Amino acid sequence: VQLQASGGGLVQAGGSLRLSCAVSGFSFENYAIGWFRQSPGNQRKFVAGISWSGALATYADSAEGRFAISRDNAKNTVYLQMNSLKPEGTALYYCAAVHEWRWVKVSSKYKYWGQGTEVTVSS
Repeated sequence: VQLQASGGGLVQAGGSLRLSCAVSGFSFENYAIGWFRQSPGNQRKFVAGISWSGALATYADSAEGRFAISRDNAKNTVYLQMNSLKPEGTALYYCAAVHEWRWVKVSSKYKYWGQGTEVTVSS
């Protein structure tokens, strides 16, 4: 099982990044995928989630209107487009897989986790 997050980097405030999460080793189409972020000294926080079909998406208040999550089941990949980035968005971003949509915002319910990609937003 592997969830490979990529696309992080250094960006100025107001800029954009597109994260990717490439999945292998399990039935990708049967899982909702979420993005979480964690900065030093803080708990891991939910950012965005998408259902197995892509028909449902949900966002943290901090991401609403600026981020967009999407998935391509043919490529076993989920994307997180992040626009208008803010310095408080600096964190390690993880993608993860959860079997039931109702738990998409609850990190403890996720079955599989990736290793994370680092995002740094300079002011």
